[in-house]
Amino acid sequence: MKKRFDEFTGESLFCKKHESGLSIYIMPRKGYNSSYAIFGTRYGSVDSCFKVPGEDDLTTVPDGIAHYLEHKMFDQPDGSNVFDKFSKFGGNANAFTSFNMTAYLFSCTDCFYDNLKTLMDYVQSPYFTKESVQKEQGIIGQEIKMYDDNAPWRVFFNLLGCLYHNHPVKLDIAGTVDSISHIDADLLYKCYNTFYNLSNMAIFVTGDLDVEETLSVIEGSIKNNKPFTEEIERVYPDEPDTIASSYCEQKIPVAQPIFMIGFKDTDVGYGGERLLKKSIEMDILSEMMFGKSTKLYNNLYSQGLINNSFSVEFNPQIAYGFTAIEGESPDPQKVFEEIKAEISSFIPQKEEFERIKKVVWGDYIRSFNDIEGYAHSFITELFTDGDYFDYPRVFETVSFEDIKNRFKQHFDTKNAALSVVKPIEN
Repeated sequence: MKKRFDEFTGESLFCKKHESGLSIYIMPRKGYNSSYAIFGTRYGSVDSCFKVPGEDDLTTVPDGIAHYLEHKMFDQPDGSNVFDKFSKFGGNANAFTSFNMTAYLFSCTDCFYDNLKTLMDYVQSPYFTKESVQKEQGIIGQEIKMYDDNAPWRVFFNLLGCLYHNHPVKLDIAGTVDSISHIDADLLYKCYNTFYNLSNMAIFVTGDLDVEETLSVIEGSIKNNKPFTEEIERVYPDEPDTIASSYCEQKIPVAQPIFMIGFKDTDVGYGGERLLKKSIEMDILSEMMFGKSTKLYNNLYSQGLINNSFSVEFNPQIAYGFTAIEGESPDPQKVFEEIKAEISSFIPQKEEFERIKKVVWGDYIRSFNDIEGYAHSFITELFTDGDYFDYPRVFETVSFEDIKNRFKQHFDTKNAALSVVKPIEN
């Protein structure tokens, strides 16, 4: 394996590209009493139209199929339950589907290599039947209906519906009751054979472990797999720079109104180091503008317009991006107006930039204490063609001039929208 060393943190990362195409990353962490592994594929809810390598025609599948496939991966040919296998070895297993990734993971304090072999085995063992696929429709259908009344979920997707005209990021990750009714075993196998090709996947493992033994378990668990020699072509509809709507409101049983304010990123179409740098710039800039030490935050808080739930996050992806500002408020519209007013008068200050940059660097250093969070950050960055291990070097390149330019580009009030969920009136 190739060994990389981070002089800023003293951490080492071992990497290998297996002949199957699988990207393997191992980060030993001596002294940690738990270990963690995440096995992911670059495949999420937005990938509903694609061209399989070697085929001429486009394939279009129902919305929600990536999430559906994640559910069905826990079915085993011998009828066993994967969670029972992990429990036998003391492993805590889970999985998730996001817009751009599906991942399978576990954490444990003992029997690490047994848990790792279990993870590798079941993710490479798809088993779908007509009966089991039909049965799952009812289960996922109930999950979809449950999220219809989930206020944080609705305020988020209502915001994306405001920000985006056509891009599938605006669609619910689980799809709709109607869209999943069109999913069958053949479609699941086609998506699995396309996106679960090991050349489209990566595994990141960290904890108090032996690098060579970990690599041996991973390589020994790889099943016959012919890597793609070309990229999977993903097709997305054209998306204008403008937003679809500036406001959305929905009434759900909540104690008080919750809101989410979004700014659509129009500087998109690239990944790698450039996207990582933009993400760092946005972390610094968001803290400069909306952090708890800012005048804006304290004004909103002193007026009772926000509480401790107030937070800001930038979501960077190759084909899209957005800032989401969320919280609870008796008057979300006033919060929106005050934020837009702050943006119109905001002038970045170099002294504040230098201070906040140190704060963000401190957050990065502390992230090494959270092995699960670091693993997620690493594989998320990997699937946008980036390298999270390069964070320190890229961080050093961020200048005050970069921050000023990023502010002008990103925080355009014409590309801002407000999503509100209000209580149902008696």
